[in-house]
Amino acid sequence: MTAARSAVAATTDSKASDEGLDLPFEKALEQLEEIVRRLEKGDVPLDESVAIYERGEALKRHCEGLLRKAEARIQTITLGPDGRAAGVAPLDVG
Repeated sequence: MTAARSAVAATTDSKASDEGLDLPFEKALEQLEEIVRRLEKGDVPLDESVAIYERGEALKRHCEGLLRKAEARIQTITLGPDGRAAGVAPLDVG
């Protein structure tokens, strides 16, 4: 069993809940990319495809949550009329 397959098997449950995911963004993204590669190959049995797809969904939600938290922490420096730093404001990513 490959490392990616064992990681998927070890962490997949019937609900593919992302509760309990305590992975850094980079590791979660790496696992998600491996799942996509395996599904795109098309040689994974149906039951396993469903399980790893569900794991992929949980990883996607986890990554999105981590990105939202990172965006909330980023601030921009606001400038006063004289061009000097006057304070900070939340980053507008919209």
